[in-house]
Amino acid sequence: MFVSNPFADLAASIPVDVMQWYVVLMFLAVVGGTIFDVIHKKSGKYFFDKAKAAEAARTRELNSGDKMNIAVQTALVDVATSAEFCNPHRRIAHLMTMYGFILFILTTIALVFAYPTHAAPGIVSLLWHLSALSVMVGGYWFWFVIRVDISAEGNPCYKLVKADLFILSLLGTTTFGFLWSVGQSMGGGSITNLLLALFLISSTTLFCGVIWSKFAHMFFKPAAAYNKRIVKADGSMENMPEIGDLSDKALQERFPDIPEYLGTNPPNMGLGIKREAPRHY
Repeated sequence: MFVSNPFADLAASIPVDVMQWYVVLMFLAVVGGTIFDVIHKKSGKYFFDKAKAAEAARTRELNSGDKMNIAVQTALVDVATSAEFCNPHRRIAHLMTMYGFILFILTTIALVFAYPTHAAPGIVSLLWHLSALSVMVGGYWFWFVIRVDISAEGNPCYKLVKADLFILSLLGTTTFGFLWSVGQSMGGGSITNLLLALFLISSTTLFCGVIWSKFAHMFFKPAAAYNKRIVKADGSMENMPEIGDLSDKALQERFPDIPEYLGTNPPNMGLGIKREAPRHY
């Protein structure tokens, strides 16, 4: 089953051109929705104005090599490994969902455009099914266990808000797509056709609902992470004061509470945030 190409069987009832044009239209919906989101929320203007405001506060001019190095660090640390997540469970779930989704999209494109009417190489079909499973494991783990309003605020898992549109449509796309493929391999039938319809509804909602969901968030996060490293490297610090080295004697003389509360034997200030397990975002 895992090495079968469900789109090849679908080509017997739906023209290949229709399947391919559907994928193209979904791509255009994401591009258009993201552009509309940037204009509507003025995200581009926000980053541009923020960069202009930081120019006067810079203490160091970064050259192209510095910026390239920061871009590589951002790609490898903040994007590829999601290092900003302190909670290891949330980080693993996020990585499983992110890489599963990327691989699911790439293998879907390969199956629909390169092998629309015949069997695909086993590895391509296998990766399509495994990527769907990866999204399902990471996504359902997040939805039922890790989500902050479930783990920290005690809300029921069925409580829905508009921000949940992305994760629910993503889970619907991969879940119904996977189950539809299982049904295809078992001979099809009315239930399989229902699963196909749910698969199409979920994927259409996912890609056409960019302006109402957090889909565009995946494009903004790398830009925000890059900007965060830039302002730290050039000294502008988003117009916030530099903390400095807390062991510096001059800084300790200016703020005499530093040695008392950050020394080798600080006074007992209670459990603080350690009073409960760190399960929050």
